[in-house]
Amino acid sequence: MTLKLEIDGVWQEGREGETLLALLQRLGMAPPALCHDPRLPPAPRCRLCEVQVAGEPHPQPACALVVREGLSVRTQSADLAGYRHQWLERLAGHVEPAAMQRHPERSLHRALSAARVAPRLEEGGCGRSLDSTHPLIQVDLDQCIACQRCVRVCNEIQGQGVWHQLGRGEGIQLLSDGATGLGDSHCVSCGGCVDACPTAALTDTSGLQPHTAVRWTRTVCPYCGVGCELELGADAQDRIVGVRAALDGPVNKGHLCVKGRFGQGYVDAPSRVTTPMIRRDGAWVPCSWDEALAYAAERLMALKAAHGPQALGVLGSARATNEDNYLAQKFARLVLETHNVDCCARVCHAPTAVALKNLLGTGAATNSFDDIEHSRLFLIVGANPTENHPVIGARLKQQLLRGQAQAIVIDPRRTELAELATLHLAPWPGTDVPLFNAMAQHILASGVQDSAFAAERLEGWAPFVEAVNAWTPERAEGVCGVPAALIRAAAELYARTRPAMSIHGLGLTEQVQGVDAVMGLVHLALLCGHIGQPGSGVNPLRGQNNVQGSAHMGCEPGSLPGGQSLAQGRATCEAVWGQKLPEARGLTLMEMMDAAGQGRFKGLLVVGYDIAHSLPDSERTWAALEKLELVVVQDLVLTQTAARFGHVFLPACSAAEKSGSFMNAERRVQRVRPAVSPRGEARPDWWIQCALAQACGHPQGFEFEDAAAVWDEVRRVWPAGAGMSNARLDAAGLQWPCRDEQDPGSTLLHRSGFSIGPRATLRALEFLGSPERPDDEFPVLLITGRNLYQFNAGTMSHASAVEALRPADTLDLAPEQAEALGLAEGQAVRVCSRHGEAVLPLRVDARVAPGMAFATFHDPEREVNRLIGPWRDAVAHTPAYKRTAIRIQPA
Repeated sequence: MTLKLEIDGVWQEGREGETLLALLQRLGMAPPALCHDPRLPPAPRCRLCEVQVAGEPHPQPACALVVREGLSVRTQSADLAGYRHQWLERLAGHVEPAAMQRHPERSLHRALSAARVAPRLEEGGCGRSLDSTHPLIQVDLDQCIACQRCVRVCNEIQGQGVWHQLGRGEGIQLLSDGATGLGDSHCVSCGGCVDACPTAALTDTSGLQPHTAVRWTRTVCPYCGVGCELELGADAQDRIVGVRAALDGPVNKGHLCVKGRFGQGYVDAPSRVTTPMIRRDGAWVPCSWDEALAYAAERLMALKAAHGPQALGVLGSARATNEDNYLAQKFARLVLETHNVDCCARVCHAPTAVALKNLLGTGAATNSFDDIEHSRLFLIVGANPTENHPVIGARLKQQLLRGQAQAIVIDPRRTELAELATLHLAPWPGTDVPLFNAMAQHILASGVQDSAFAAERLEGWAPFVEAVNAWTPERAEGVCGVPAALIRAAAELYARTRPAMSIHGLGLTEQVQGVDAVMGLVHLALLCGHIGQPGSGVNPLRGQNNVQGSAHMGCEPGSLPGGQSLAQGRATCEAVWGQKLPEARGLTLMEMMDAAGQGRFKGLLVVGYDIAHSLPDSERTWAALEKLELVVVQDLVLTQTAARFGHVFLPACSAAEKSGSFMNAERRVQRVRPAVSPRGEARPDWWIQCALAQACGHPQGFEFEDAAAVWDEVRRVWPAGAGMSNARLDAAGLQWPCRDEQDPGSTLLHRSGFSIGPRATLRALEFLGSPERPDDEFPVLLITGRNLYQFNAGTMSHASAVEALRPADTLDLAPEQAEALGLAEGQAVRVCSRHGEAVLPLRVDARVAPGMAFATFHDPEREVNRLIGPWRDAVAHTPAYKRTAIRIQPA
């Protein structure tokens, strides 16, 4: 709704609920507003944005004045100009001339330049408050004007509470909570305070220079599956020099994490390889695109002729776009004539997709991230959002800090959100099935289930009840180690609180019963009616930026684009593609490795996925890769897969160099746009698939001019995505299902029925247990996972500024366990399992329970995955990264 108001004698149109400052900014006539941040509620302090309002005796701050019909204001007058000039003269005493030249984009510096007020702080200031202890952020409190924007951003958006202001008036002082400075504080390096600071009191030392940007491009962060929208600034030399959050980003709401903010330097890292190469006589030799493509095509076709299509396979990439992955699976099915196509979803959330699809009909999140603010209880299982999905973690954390919601955290470690939770359940890894069965048993025994929902929408009741009745909380306690009383308390709190949403991660899926574990979690939601309502549902946090999209585009052996089964989508795909699809069952990634180890699998095309580094049971994986006669790698750098086992390297564009779309964990498809030109001879992955298909003599179906044309074909074979046209995606992201161009998209699934039908069928789940068990020789259980400052195989994060924050993987132990072993912080320790060994520096961490250990896996030099065994989920084939018996000794 629009309304009219008078500004400086001219009638203007405002929007209902809009502040006057926001309107003035839209009109390009806003006064300075140094204390205002559009992400935060107004809290006038600097008062530079004050205006005169007809009928009011005193000026009013425009940042807090909501426009209304007929409002009459003056933004310019002699009194206002004099008042603002006086304030700017005073604030100029906090500005160093050199700093103003280095950071002309800061709002105070812009205001001083516009008012022709000279900065007056002597170079170096007093030197009393310079803090350079943080690798990426410098603090110079001589230039602080006490606007409190950093304090508020840290408290009200990130929820970290690092910054504090002491004193009042002229004596006010800004302090971090670090003993010696920001470097040893609780700062998580999100950079929000730097973005908010109107002066040079907080500055970025990572090398970014946003004031030199000549253009800004809106795109999507290439890291985790949250899907934060950001803007990349490029300078006249076509280099990325600035990163800022999109203030209206639907997921991040103007916020970024450390990797989004400081992790984009990989685009121009020295490790980038931007020329095609062929390995000859054991050495990589640069070559032309024509030569590389011809060599790869000739070898692929020769292997196909000699051994058949089932000897070849393709791996899509969670770092590539939807369009890239669509053509990767199409290349496998049409050119190689095999369903041997997969992606890294196999080793992370494949059990989620299988469980949700089998029980509810759709293998994806039931709700949206915006439901976080509507929920009253979070059941967080096997996930550490504040480290692995930091922007969503911050939103969850804020709800808990504000008392708007409670949390039950189920995790062997006492994570940051566990500290804020009402209840923390710490089961032994791999025992979630008995835990969920026991919670279900108590819900039914106590009569706190949603009986009306069950009667209307559930079936399979009798065998399910019989199965869970055998799992009393006391029996489960003996298996999972969680006290029976705590199991009962968690079950009742989850059942009685409405709405309640579950959020889970790889701690639930990367085990030998990953599919059953997710089914057990879904059962709890169904029993309590926490499905089909805002603020409820079952919501996986996807690990990589486009892992949801890569699988959904058909990079799975049993699925076609849109997550359709082969039976569902075969006729449509064959009609659009003009070719019959293979009949033979395709192999999953893990089955391809098995077949390669047995000599039955000969060639592999690997798109943006370092399997040599990231797959478990490394020695066995390497032996399998060594037997392959052809490994073609499309990537940004010479990954471990390429460097050790590759035969052809095809240089791909980064996400900052190409067009397309990503799909985040809430089913949202968002546009990816090029901020800079392709480096060297790098090409988009979709272009490489088309060129390789043509080199293989199969141009039909691979004649696309751009990524937009590819997406148009995706919509033809995916009915639930037909409404997501390029034009609509360019304007705003959309969540599927979105069946036509009048469909607004789906923020919530299963409102009145399920994708599988009107009723869901409960399943009896039997606990099998893991063959990986501790004993006297291997007494400790190891869990592996990510940390805040690195990302998966490190292809991007190791080549960016965030590398300085935590460059090495560590083995984390409880203080009492480290003491009992006679080990000290930072000491090198040798970790041995039944499958391999690795040497890591020790990190003492009170969040880890005695009897357990935690290790990250980002550093190829540490080779942590040598420790992980061959065990995997029987249905989804997802490896059991979360439970390995080890022993620890000094290195």
